[in-house]
Amino acid sequence: MAKKIIAQIKLHVPAGQANPAPPVGPALGQHGVNIMQFCKQFNDKTKGKEGLILPAVISVYEDKSFTFIIKSPPTSILIKRAANLAKASGNAGKEIIGKITLKQVEEVAKLKLADLNTSNMEEAIKVIKGTARSMGIAVEG
Repeated sequence: MAKKIIAQIKLHVPAGQANPAPPVGPALGQHGVNIMQFCKQFNDKTKGKEGLILPAVISVYEDKSFTFIIKSPPTSILIKRAANLAKASGNAGKEIIGKITLKQVEEVAKLKLADLNTSNMEEAIKVIKGTARSMGIAVEG
């Protein structure tokens, strides 16, 4: 028989840098999860992706055991990384602060395809273009 899930925790954690400090420690501690065990497993799974903030969905079971799924990084972070920007425009729509190529948009769409609400690559590219536009970043091509 399957274990009963008592909680689902959603966290955004820097890849390879999970530690017991907030936000990880308090979120897991209130459900009785072994925090160090989670940190070790998360850091092992995310080696090589340093610099990215990864969403993790943690399922906590009745016996205080857990499983987790690591999703792809937020689209905005991938777009900022492709455009070599520290932050997006504060005045999007009126001010364009950067440019990315259609090839870069396709690369971001490939990474995000599993987490988007479409399986069609053309639709995924449209979603990524829209996000870039709302950040004040122009798409060339």
